[in-house]
Amino acid sequence: MGRRQILAAGASLPFLAAPRLASAAGGLVTAVLESEVVILDPHVTTAAITRSFGYHVFDTLFAMDGKGQIRPQMLEGHTVSADQLSWDFSLRSGLTFHDGSPVTAADCVASLNRWAARDSLGRMLLASLDKLEAVDATRFRMTLKKPFPLMLDVLGKPNAPVPFIMPARVVQAAGEQRIKEVIGSGPFRFRPDQFRPGDRMLLERFAEYRPRAEEPDFLAGGKAVRIEQLVLKTMPDDATGATALTAGEIDYMQYLPFDHLAGLGRNRQVKLIGLGGIHMFQGNFRLNHASGPFADPAVRQVLWKLVDQAQIMQAIGIPEQYRVDGCPSFWMCGTPFETAAGSDVAKLDIAAAKAELARTSYKGEPVVMLQVNGSISQTAGQVLAQNMKQAGFTVDEQVMDWGTVLARRAKREGWSLFPVYSNGVDNLSPLTHFYVANNCADYPGWSCDTGITGLLEQFAAAPDLAARKALAEKIQAASYALTPSVMWGQFARPAGYRARLKNFVESSFPMFWQAEV
Repeated sequence: MGRRQILAAGASLPFLAAPRLASAAGGLVTAVLESEVVILDPHVTTAAITRSFGYHVFDTLFAMDGKGQIRPQMLEGHTVSADQLSWDFSLRSGLTFHDGSPVTAADCVASLNRWAARDSLGRMLLASLDKLEAVDATRFRMTLKKPFPLMLDVLGKPNAPVPFIMPARVVQAAGEQRIKEVIGSGPFRFRPDQFRPGDRMLLERFAEYRPRAEEPDFLAGGKAVRIEQLVLKTMPDDATGATALTAGEIDYMQYLPFDHLAGLGRNRQVKLIGLGGIHMFQGNFRLNHASGPFADPAVRQVLWKLVDQAQIMQAIGIPEQYRVDGCPSFWMCGTPFETAAGSDVAKLDIAAAKAELARTSYKGEPVVMLQVNGSISQTAGQVLAQNMKQAGFTVDEQVMDWGTVLARRAKREGWSLFPVYSNGVDNLSPLTHFYVANNCADYPGWSCDTGITGLLEQFAAAPDLAARKALAEKIQAASYALTPSVMWGQFARPAGYRARLKNFVESSFPMFWQAEV
């Protein structure tokens, strides 16, 4: 597949819908996801692994289908006043939490208030909100100070942190801390007594879950679980996981190592998933603006001359058919908001970078790079570190697991940057891109430009696609100047599953509620 074919694949073939729901459930599925689930509270982190965990254990008011449309999930419906200032939402009947208590409007109010304060789009909603209150046990109302056109897009967004619903008592008990009980109303129930950190996690079918009547469609529709138990297994590295998939010891692996793809492709008992377009991923180096060398914007700017996307992806070993070399767009290539605005500064030139660095405040202090051991992002970091050293940086590469990176990055000091990659659906818009949307927020990296804040507000209120495209270009140009992150590539990350799994929906999100053995 060429570049245009790769990009078109995502646009022409959205998430594949599963066949009709089956009534029977049975069997056990063992899966290896991108990493261990370390943070179990889905409101407090943007980690994709916590989001994957969240979609199985919790539920949402609205959800996105395979065409990108927002559809009701926990809701029976909603109404909007003529002036767009009053929104009434009605829950479906019979919804139950895993502890046996009914899902009420009060639970929705508590959950939305907690989530919105921690999410960039949620904070935009709060800025327009006058009152959020329960009308009765199954209805709640949002009264706005001004219209908020993105209401359904925000409540149904798949971007972490997702507005998952949890019991009000759990929210109240947590206060400003992480939740102490993992209780949702989703299709699977978390078994804390079977949780073995570093080894495995057990999710079991929630027998009281009431799926919608529609067929499952990406994150929307009827989530009728057909298996009894889902084991999330932790592997020491990707190669061990690929070997286990080949041997039939596990049923699914989210991220396969590229050097194992040829062998797995010849195995008739394994099916590979390699999707293009919005199902691809974007790699970024996230910079710490709060402390260290990158607190100086002139030092941050030097990095644009030290990253070559093709060089990094070749070093990782990503085959040409799974990558897009040289994408300059923060909002991904092959998407409605693709743009090259501001990208003239992004060209590998180590000599020019060295001269530019000498004119900054940098005096040789260590640049602390956090790397995830054995990951493709570690390779990306190693390539950048080598280029940085040639340009005159002192680089301290510190290798650890992803859970430790999450803990370290939460502190304003002690780190300078880390390489990471995330789902394409998280980067398609200025309002969802982790490192742009969280501008001037209390979010690891702490990048801030008040001009970008104003542009984001204009983008949210823009009347049509043409106006949003123009604003997306301005936001990107400002982001190249601010440098909240530096992109290191756009690529597909193939997954694989055993042929014994039937009705498995192929997507960049791992989903097991529709699968059967």
